[in-house]
Order: sequence, then structure tokens, then C-alpha cells
Amino acid sequence: MPPLSVLIKPASGSCNMRCRYCFYVDETLNRETENFGMMSEQTMEAVIRRCLSFASGSCSFGFQGGEPTLRGLDFFQKFTALADRLRPDGLQLHYFIQTNGLVLDEAWAAFFAAHHFLVGLSLDGDESLHDLQRPDAAGRGTFGRVFAAAELLRRFGVEYNLLTVVTAQTARNIRRIYRFYTRNGLLYQQYIPCLDPLGEPRGRHPYSLTPQAFGDFLIRLFDEWYADRRAGKFVYIRYFENLAALMLGRPPESCGMLGHCSLQTVVEADGSVYPCDFYMLDDYRLGNLNTDTMEQINRRREEVGFLQESLGGLEHCRSCRWYRVCRGGCRRDRQGLGLHEVGENYFCSGYQRFFAHALPLLQTLL
Repeated sequence: MPPLSVLIKPASGSCNMRCRYCFYVDETLNRETENFGMMSEQTMEAVIRRCLSFASGSCSFGFQGGEPTLRGLDFFQKFTALADRLRPDGLQLHYFIQTNGLVLDEAWAAFFAAHHFLVGLSLDGDESLHDLQRPDAAGRGTFGRVFAAAELLRRFGVEYNLLTVVTAQTARNIRRIYRFYTRNGLLYQQYIPCLDPLGEPRGRHPYSLTPQAFGDFLIRLFDEWYADRRAGKFVYIRYFENLAALMLGRPPESCGMLGHCSLQTVVEADGSVYPCDFYMLDDYRLGNLNTDTMEQINRRREEVGFLQESLGGLEHCRSCRWYRVCRGGCRRDRQGLGLHEVGENYFCSGYQRFFAHALPLLQTLL
């Protein structure tokens, strides 16, 4: 029985924002049940019991959406209390949450601090850039509320980082975004490329990234970060830290850099389990923690073949000079038009330009 990390969607796809590029809205439209509503306390208990009985050493519970805080603070208080009560001796518990920050207040911040939550806060740059992509359900900008949430978390001593989705607009303005973050003490940053809808050719939406734009983004961001590091200023960017680990012969902690999909357990509000947050689709449903044990769910993984599919499409990659640090990238960026088609990374040419530019410089920091 290994350490276990579980990602839970307690509010399913429900959200109080209407982000232009939301990948999970697209996923819900591609399955029979779009929204599973709010997780019941019965399902919550089943998830906790199944996971704690299976894990060894540590068990990490993460929460995402949609917007997970819509399930209410009371749910999270009951969750942590029950997990603490059922935790076997010697098993460590860890918690993390990805949130848009809109409902956070002092009660939420105090709770996160008390239970040592790592909080991922979604922010897409300064006010004009963020509000362009991330309005609320009424169409209003959300920057002020999210930025206030960052200040609240800082005041309560909550460990948090920023998650920024890289759109075409983000890519063009990354220097401005990076300088805004660092000027405001937002030093822990993660950037993920936006996703086009499943089954569509890429690049057709105003937010869509092209390989050229993504390569430009990586180079510009790296140059800003590298200049700060050379000047002795600390800024943590997850992707660059993982690249450094690979160059030192260490395994990356980011699953998209492993060269294959990792063993993941993602739980919808009804207890259904899927192998990846990007593939919570009917074809890949592994079971339900209300009725199935983790052992049964893991046997179902073999039948579904999701992990095996992720190994496809890498034949050309293995002869590439950058394969050691790229490894083909995230499967979702290698997704073909058909659900089970996996090929070359859409951003391949952008990555190649970036590696040629950045890796010799990165080597000087190691």
C-alpha cells in the first residue's frame, strides 16, 4: 500500500465564475452526466474510509472544481474532523485546495491555517488581463476579490501559490504579468497552458495558444526569472524548478514531465473515480468509492488502459535531443481529435525553441 494522493470535486463542475477557457466545463459536456451536484456526507465518509484504509505512510486530500468552496466551509470542517478521527496510527494527512478565491473570508483563512492547507489561488495577471478571462457568473470582473484573497491568506500565514492559465493574451503580456506578481510579493507561481475543447482542432478560439506563442511565452518568462535569480532574488516557478531537477538527474514532481501519465485518483461529487482531472469522462470511469474498494478501482485501471495509452505517440520523441527534459509532455497536449488518439505534443516546436534558449542558461544556476 503506497502513499496516496486523492483529488476531490466536492461541488462537481459548479462554479461562481465563467472563465472563457474552462476545461472542466468542456469535459462535463462530453459525458452523460454533466454535473453531479454537491458531495453528500455519506459519500464524503466513504471516500475518507476507502482512502485511509488503502494508504500507507501518508494520504493527501486535494479539492478542486468547478469551485470546491461552494460546498461550504462546514463540509471541509467535517471532512478534516472525520479524517483525523479515522486516521490510522502513523499515517500522515496532508491537504491542498485549488480555488478562485471569491468566497474566502477570515473563517476560511483561519481554517486553512489551522489544518495546514496548501492553497492554489487562480489569478491571471493584473486587473485588466485577469478580468478579460475570468468574470463571475454575472459577468463582472473578479480581480479585486481574488487579489484581496491573496492578501487574506498572507495575513493568516497560509501557504499558497498562484496558478495562471496561459492564454494567447497571457503569452503576449507575460513580462508585464511576471513583474506585477513579483512587485506584489507573489513569488510562488505556476503556469499551465490553456486547453482547447476535446475533439476540436487546436487554435480556433480567441484564448487559444499556438506553438509559436507558447514558445515565446516560455522564453520571455524564463528570461525574467533567470535575471532575478542571477541577481539573488528568489522566485519559484514550478516548471523551471522541475526542469532543474531533471537536469540534476532527479525525478520531476509534475506528472506532465514524467513521460507517461501517473497513478492518480480523482473523485467526482457522487464518488465516481477517474484516472486524471483532464479525463473525467465516461470512457475512463474506474468505479465509485461508495461501492468499490481502492483495490477494485486499481484493477479497473488495467482494464481501461488509460496509463498504457499515454505511452503512445512518443516514437519520434525518443530520438529528440531534448527528450531527457521534455519526455513528450502532458498527454492532454498530445491528444488527437479522437478520445483514444495520442500523438506528438502540440507545442513541440515551441518547446524545442525554448530548450535551445534556456537550458544552457539554466545550467549556470545548478
